[in-house]
Amino acid sequence: MEDVLVKATAGDARIYAVTTTHLTQHMNEIHHCTPLAAAALGRTAAGALLLAATMKAGEAVTVRFKGDGPLGQVMADARDYQVRGFVMHPEVMLPPKNGKLDVGGGVGHYGVVTVTRCPLQGEPFTGVSTLKSGEIAADLTRYLAVSEQTPSSVALGVLIEKDGSVAVSGGYFVQLLPDASEETIKTLEDNILTLPYVTELLQTGLDAEGMIRKVAKGLPVEILESHPVSFHCGCSREKVAGMLCGLPQKDFEEILQDPQTEVHCQYCNKSYVFTQQELKDLPRKA
Repeated sequence: MEDVLVKATAGDARIYAVTTTHLTQHMNEIHHCTPLAAAALGRTAAGALLLAATMKAGEAVTVRFKGDGPLGQVMADARDYQVRGFVMHPEVMLPPKNGKLDVGGGVGHYGVVTVTRCPLQGEPFTGVSTLKSGEIAADLTRYLAVSEQTPSSVALGVLIEKDGSVAVSGGYFVQLLPDASEETIKTLEDNILTLPYVTELLQTGLDAEGMIRKVAKGLPVEILESHPVSFHCGCSREKVAGMLCGLPQKDFEEILQDPQTEVHCQYCNKSYVFTQQELKDLPRKA
């Protein structure tokens, strides 16, 4: 099953769903994640893609979880249908909680979730809410209600195999439209309360559209769009060189003292090395 994001309406609500198994496995590999770290990162990346889907083409969103748990910061950037992300301490593993990965314990129960939306015009908007559980989906639902005053429900899940690979990953997002009818509200509430976990839905073979139809059972569903989603960082040696060119003169002179300078990208785990001579040859403005 390929990674896909599907947009739909159902009654007086919009429902988006995404499957992210392959891109989550890619992040799992490049960041050398434990199962716990892969689950936290995969949930965050899927959540970022779902939030980005509510924005206009070309606009971006950054989702950042900063709790008191041992995983440290968990962060994902999404623009259109591409995402990148990292977890500060991908080597952390905790004992299971109730037979499941303890993502809440890894992220922490005290801290903040921060969402920054970057429109094509105007200044970026950043909203913040306190962590509720550290389980990612519940905290995004709380953020949307508290910071953006948007009645929504977010469900996310990542299932890890015994060998550490990603079995399934994805999620869905439900948002009521203004003046939603009581019928739509009750139907969606009843469905969401009785639905299995996202990972269980995906394990049965459901794709993104299938999840939407499960969530919206009893309501008329209209599929609006379907798009492949993927991991994409966008960093390059040329972009890093441009960043180094833009350093203040004092900072640039400091790095020139070293035989070589290494710049590491947290999102894709690539490193770019510049020799002293290569730095001197950069086209800096006088």
